[in-house]
Amino acid sequence: MENSVTVSKTIKKKFSIALVSGLLALGVLISIFGFTGSAFAVPLGGIGDFYVEFDELRGTQFQLLPHVGETGNSNAEPMVRNKMDTANITNLHIYKDLKLPTGNWVRFHVRAGETTIKGLIHDARFIDADFNFSELAIKETNTSDFTKNWGQSATSITITDAKIVTDYLFQSMVSLGGAKISVEKISQPDMTNQ
Repeated sequence: MENSVTVSKTIKKKFSIALVSGLLALGVLISIFGFTGSAFAVPLGGIGDFYVEFDELRGTQFQLLPHVGETGNSNAEPMVRNKMDTANITNLHIYKDLKLPTGNWVRFHVRAGETTIKGLIHDARFIDADFNFSELAIKETNTSDFTKNWGQSATSITITDAKIVTDYLFQSMVSLGGAKISVEKISQPDMTNQ
């Protein structure tokens, strides 16, 4: 006779209720976003690296500041903090690679043809893009505070053909025109040589 040991068990009724409730809440959130096309005060951070790609970004009141921020692997990494009052983005693609408990990898995609952002704050560890500034100013201050020692500003900026590795992204208001959200299985995560 074979002995069997129960390691754990799933209570099907509670699991089903939790699953349906979670999917329903996600559906309501996506529906609200789909009907209005806008989301307010959207932070994204503390989940490790994610990637932002786009064809073109046109921003106003640009600031670039040194910053030390948290990543998925470290509490303090050197970064640049970009701030813009407004940003209009063409062909935005944000994606995040996650390892499942099974050891397999999946990639979550968010794509939008036309994106409008107000109040953008973005911390980046790697930027590969072409830049065009209007009225660019670089200012250095004699202070021991690393984050206030220097900075760049411009009345407007155009960024084209961008790939950015980021760990924090905040928008006061965002509108994603023609947004598409998808998930795919991948063999390994994206690794940008930095």
